[in-house]
Amino acid sequence: MSRPPVVVLGPTASGKSDVAMAAALAAGGTHIVACDAMQVYSGMDIGTAKPTAADRAAVPHHGLDLCGPSERYTVARYVEDIESARRVIADAGARELVVGGTGLYLTAIVDGLNLPGEWPAIREALEADPDTAAMHARLAGLDPVATARIEPTNRRRIVRALEVCIGSGQLFSSFGDGVSAHPDNGVVFIGIRWQRDALRARVADRVHKMVSAGLVEEVRTLVAEPGGLSVTAAQALGYKEMIEHLEGRMSLVEATDRVIRRTQQFAIRQERWFRRDPRVRWVDVVADPVDEIAPVVARTLA
Repeated sequence: MSRPPVVVLGPTASGKSDVAMAAALAAGGTHIVACDAMQVYSGMDIGTAKPTAADRAAVPHHGLDLCGPSERYTVARYVEDIESARRVIADAGARELVVGGTGLYLTAIVDGLNLPGEWPAIREALEADPDTAAMHARLAGLDPVATARIEPTNRRRIVRALEVCIGSGQLFSSFGDGVSAHPDNGVVFIGIRWQRDALRARVADRVHKMVSAGLVEEVRTLVAEPGGLSVTAAQALGYKEMIEHLEGRMSLVEATDRVIRRTQQFAIRQERWFRRDPRVRWVDVVADPVDEIAPVVARTLA
């Protein structure tokens, strides 16, 4: 890359995708790299708030629709896919604007990670265990440092950490500085910050709009396809709850309320993750993130 990327980050529903679009259009000569662990799945459009076809026609996007919803997708594969995308961006002589929502994926492509190998048989056995709390306790006995960095409810990360500890015989936390390193690499980080109550209201509004836009039918179509949804995709916010609704385990109102609550909790965890990085320049939003933050991003891209 001739110039380091610019990163717009923030919690879900903060408006970072709209800010990135407005900034890219204003600056010109910019490609957007989506850094979202669920937007990589084709067909998962409404529930992941994926950029529209019109947005993708107006500004080149990368990091979207990289695999089928029944596939297992990893951060290592994401790094490879973005490396390919960066060659395209470089050949076009364009700037790279990363829209960061998934902290681990963002760290992997911006700072680099020493990624351990994979042990499918061990992973399969762990995934068959329904007791996430017990697995978290098991990890605490094997690797207390890694355990302290992983939320007790983050089943995907717990399984991965155990897989590495058991398979490699090494601590999961021993693979480089990982997410605790914040090197001065020239990357510009601009963070979108809302008052907590305002963000909670934005989350609720967005979830209701997703349901109105056809989220239930999207999930119904995906689970009916050959292979259905992978373990990871089926745990995505909005999809897990709508699957439970379709299976008759809760009403649509109950499922929607649960999506809102889980998404609000997730937004708080995202904020905590990003706040650890001293390189982030935070911009507080009063009313409209596009009006207030997009010009800042556009000037940075110029």
